[in-house]
Amino acid sequence: MNALSNIKLPPWLQGLANSRNKSSLAAPILIIMMLGMMVLPLPAFILDLLFSFNIALSVIVLLTSLYTVKPLDFMAFPTILLVSTMLRLSLNVASTRVVLTQGHTGADAAGKVIEAFGHFLIGGNYTVGIVVFIILTIINFTVVTKGAGRIAEVGARFALDAMPGKQMAIDADLNAGLIGEAEARKRRSEVAQEAEFYGAMDGASKYVRGDAVAGILVTVINVVGGLLVGLLQHDMLFADAIKNYTLLAIGDGLVAQIPSLVISTAAGIVVSRVASEQDIGTQVVGQLFAKPQVLYITAAIIGGMGLIPGMPNLVFLLLAAVLGGSAYLLTRKEESSKAEEVAAAEAAAAAPAAAPEQEEASWQDIMPVDTLGLEVGYRLIPLVDKTQGGELLKRIKGIRKKFAQEVGFLAPPVHIRDNLELKPSAYRIALKGVEVGTGEAYNGQFLAINPGMASGTLPGMATSDPAFGLPATWIDASLRDQAQSMGYTVVDAGTVVATHLNHLITTHASELLGRAEVQSLLDHLGKDAPKLVEDLVPKTVSLSTLQKVLQNLLVEGVHIRDMRSIIETLAEHAGHTQDPNDLTALVRIALGRAIVQQLFPGASELSVMTLDNRLERLLMQALAASGPDGAGIEPGLADTIAQQAQQAAAQQEALGLTPVLLVPGPLRALLSRFLRRSLPQLKVLSHAEVPESKTIRVTALVGQQPA
Repeated sequence: MNALSNIKLPPWLQGLANSRNKSSLAAPILIIMMLGMMVLPLPAFILDLLFSFNIALSVIVLLTSLYTVKPLDFMAFPTILLVSTMLRLSLNVASTRVVLTQGHTGADAAGKVIEAFGHFLIGGNYTVGIVVFIILTIINFTVVTKGAGRIAEVGARFALDAMPGKQMAIDADLNAGLIGEAEARKRRSEVAQEAEFYGAMDGASKYVRGDAVAGILVTVINVVGGLLVGLLQHDMLFADAIKNYTLLAIGDGLVAQIPSLVISTAAGIVVSRVASEQDIGTQVVGQLFAKPQVLYITAAIIGGMGLIPGMPNLVFLLLAAVLGGSAYLLTRKEESSKAEEVAAAEAAAAAPAAAPEQEEASWQDIMPVDTLGLEVGYRLIPLVDKTQGGELLKRIKGIRKKFAQEVGFLAPPVHIRDNLELKPSAYRIALKGVEVGTGEAYNGQFLAINPGMASGTLPGMATSDPAFGLPATWIDASLRDQAQSMGYTVVDAGTVVATHLNHLITTHASELLGRAEVQSLLDHLGKDAPKLVEDLVPKTVSLSTLQKVLQNLLVEGVHIRDMRSIIETLAEHAGHTQDPNDLTALVRIALGRAIVQQLFPGASELSVMTLDNRLERLLMQALAASGPDGAGIEPGLADTIAQQAQQAAAQQEALGLTPVLLVPGPLRALLSRFLRRSLPQLKVLSHAEVPESKTIRVTALVGQQPA
């Protein structure tokens, strides 16, 4: 036993011995079997077994194609098509050998299957057999196989042409956060596999066409060769020889051509079907026999034909009765479904009235206020209903993911519900139960937004973009391409709602950052730097102070992704001051490079506005006299600053520049709070926040006296 255990098998035998998937041996065994059939003589019983297997295989392939939902669900079909073709040719070679060597003994020389096809299917008449064989071959060659090959060829061409667009769509969904990297790789693989599948089907169909030609040639050769063998070698009479060998040859041809026709039909079904979530049988029954009106009209026509004298009246009238009865049953089924829906709706409406006496109020009646809420009118329900193909839910998930990646914390989930008090196409966005935004979106139409460079006007309902207030027009889908060619930005109703929601979430980011979110941020950072978090909160800075600092940053649009720098800065300076505003100023200096990068991406020169020297000295004196809140600024001076800052900001935006005001550090917080209400787009930076590697170019002075 030990000696046997030490024997080393060759690698290919080890692979077969250790193979867990025994089905992987099927292909090599089948190939070896086909080669053996071409070389070795086979007895009649084995031929019967193989012909029966060939017929069963063709039926299995046909049924599998009928129950296939997508072509890629049957990716092995081109290979199966090739293997089945080679199997039929191998059987033709094996049966030809038997027919020519044993055909003189009788019609059962090549097995019972060939005899059955030669006698029962064609009645033992070889003339009928020849005609039937030729008809089957023509149908297979010129109709089924040629049509399936053409469809596969066109499908392969269209799949290749559409591949770049599909890849771009996948990349767009990935960049928008609608799908993950794993899903994107899966979709790219499916796109490539679809093109390869249709290309393989186009090539495999050529084998089937060649098989049809080979079937004709093999049958002719069998007849001629059989006559020569019977007359010259076995001294048979001409009538007996032509009868025996023709019946055997035709039976052999039919045994091969009928499975070939079945598999060719399966190929046509696979490549001609339109992708959906249903198999062929469900599609046909659900679409062809779904409308009772069609069945009623068809029954009337067939019934009228059955009343014509000389027609097969019984057959036509019987078929008309079946069609009419089916239509009646469908009508009753639709009426019962509608009645059930109405009864369910009435029961739901009557439920509150039939409810028992009101229970006592309890704490369960107090419902928590949703941090973020989206209410939609009934016409917008399809946008948020998964069963109706609504994409808004996926887009909201993408918005939250993108917000977390850019801003630095996870926004609360958006609670969506319908509100019948709203207009049918209206929606409302609420923050902590308070409305912060509202608008209208028309499902099925597109919003053409004029970014300022569009030429011409479009027919439709004029409005404004709910997110940014740009002039826009609601247009029909047929005008989409025209609007894009005119320079409009065209988006669908779901994108309008998603963009408005994204804008409001970003604008109110500071209000979305509660203590629970701050604690989650600390827990997340603590996984990588636990000691840093433990030393800061609550030993050095309280959780409320940290929350206030982060909110101050978010109010001015500063992202808090770099929590490590924020924590380290607070840990360094919290021993000197606990004032959130002072700590915020110090954190802004530490984040200066990120702030400037956010405002001036990729720019080495910063085009900014600044204060006139006299105004700067005046504000410094007012700040020293009134304190950091700036309450001592004279109202007239405040109006002048606001007006000139607004004019300078408009000039910056007209030049395509970001409106940024650069001021001394002590004035930054004062002017930022003062100008934020009237100029939310204006950002105020201090000199200490600008990295030394950046150069500054002053484009406007605020407070400069006119010459």
